[in-house]
Amino acid sequence: MREITDGIVHWTAQHPNIGQRVSSYLVVPSATLIDPLLPDEGLDGIERIVRPERIVLTNRHHVRDVPRLVDAFGCSVHVHEKGTATFSDLDVAPSTFAFGDEVAPGITALEVGSITPEETALRIDVGDGALSFADGFLNDGGRVGFMPDGLLGEDPDAVKKGLRLAATRLLDERFAHLLFAHGEPIVGDGREALQAVTVPD
Repeated sequence: MREITDGIVHWTAQHPNIGQRVSSYLVVPSATLIDPLLPDEGLDGIERIVRPERIVLTNRHHVRDVPRLVDAFGCSVHVHEKGTATFSDLDVAPSTFAFGDEVAPGITALEVGSITPEETALRIDVGDGALSFADGFLNDGGRVGFMPDGLLGEDPDAVKKGLRLAATRLLDERFAHLLFAHGEPIVGDGREALQAVTVPD
């Protein structure tokens, strides 16, 4: 676990279903976990920084270790109103939000509008600001990229076009860093990296 910029802690952990390490985040000022898997340091590693009060998911697929964290800390769980289906078999009742809502102090849910109806970007108003992404964008060797075409549905080109439009809209927001569920964060150069993905290869 490491603080990548003032007030935002990042770590990776092995995802049991996809066999890859994925990223999770803790926004310290609001005691908010984003898309969390337990870090290698375990529950104690999180609590040594701050006892989390809530968990925010960027899409319905990122339930990850939510049940364990709710049991340990009594966190509230927040997911977009169109992304509750994956909770039907869990003993966790999430609160729902709409795009434009402040889902935690200093964290606002923004619409991506491609891949899934609930695909959410979180604007984190801490320090220089950050955008946190679900599956719409990933870190592809230091640049912003997309998931493989096989994971983008029946018309990958249309999905990527929609994501480029989303990136263009998101450039209107205040941010310097990009946080990815898949891949390392881009710290400091996030605006330039997101701008680059708006132009087709």
